[in-house]
Amino acid sequence: MTTNALNADGAHASVLIASDLDRTLIYSAAALQLTVPDARAPRLLCVEVYESKPLSYMTEAAAVLLPEVARTSVFVPTTTRTREQYGRIHLPGPAPRYAICANGGHLLVDGESDPDWQRSVAARLADECASLAEVRAHLLATADPAWVLKERVAEDLFAYLVVDRSLLPEGWTRELAAWAEPRGWTVSLQGRKIYAVPKPLTKSAAVHELVRRTGAEVVLAAGDSLLDADLLLTADHAFRPSHGELADTGWSAPHITVLPERGVAAGEEIVRCFAAAASATSSLRVPTPASAAATATADDHPGAGAGAGAGAGATADAAATL
Repeated sequence: MTTNALNADGAHASVLIASDLDRTLIYSAAALQLTVPDARAPRLLCVEVYESKPLSYMTEAAAVLLPEVARTSVFVPTTTRTREQYGRIHLPGPAPRYAICANGGHLLVDGESDPDWQRSVAARLADECASLAEVRAHLLATADPAWVLKERVAEDLFAYLVVDRSLLPEGWTRELAAWAEPRGWTVSLQGRKIYAVPKPLTKSAAVHELVRRTGAEVVLAAGDSLLDADLLLTADHAFRPSHGELADTGWSAPHITVLPERGVAAGEEIVRCFAAAASATSSLRVPTPASAAATATADDHPGAGAGAGAGAGATADAAATL
């Protein structure tokens, strides 16, 4: 049943914002990429604690803006993290009604995983790709304990390795991807983690379901990794930073704004773009960030095509105007 999209205040909102978290909105100390002198570094807000230690941050400027995003849109944290890992994050502002975890494997509604969505995902995985057991066995058989720090299964949906990047053999990830592709799986290297994820398990599929449920008219998105590509393509307009897997390959599409910032500064700029776009809903204009206007025109990825547009009434070639 389709219902009106409601923001954090319970008011109607026509914009749905789906944003990746790690290295998009929030950053570990190793991922901050602070380039200014220490005396000019931005103040940071800790948004995640792990084992009694601070782990993830955003700038205080971004933290001030994010509650406004939630008040003027349906804001949906969209992550490859498990539900437990997502639960450690405490973003500023009201708790989002919806969240997408496990790369689309779980759709949270008021903090609880939707059982109908779980059944739908399980059916697709059983029909369309090799089993998790087969992929995990291949990972364990081919990975070298000399550079594997941890091996994990997430939500019984996908697997990942935590590796020592300095010892990881060049080409091993590409070989794994070539093996996985005909079996219906995809491989992504993000920081120290190598993910093996079933192709049907996507963030975009969960976003489409939320658009159906909420009736949102415009979808905005942001992300930095290969696992975010489908999310960015399904949005009416999207943003990506100049770091991460997608930046490393020059990946883009006509409706994606490539921000010149890297690290936590990019996270702040993404929140600024979301805030401006959500508050400008009445004119349906997506702002071009000032920092990107003069410098950001990335080459289109040969296979990207135009975004399908999850929201109703928006054309795929509308790079700056929805």
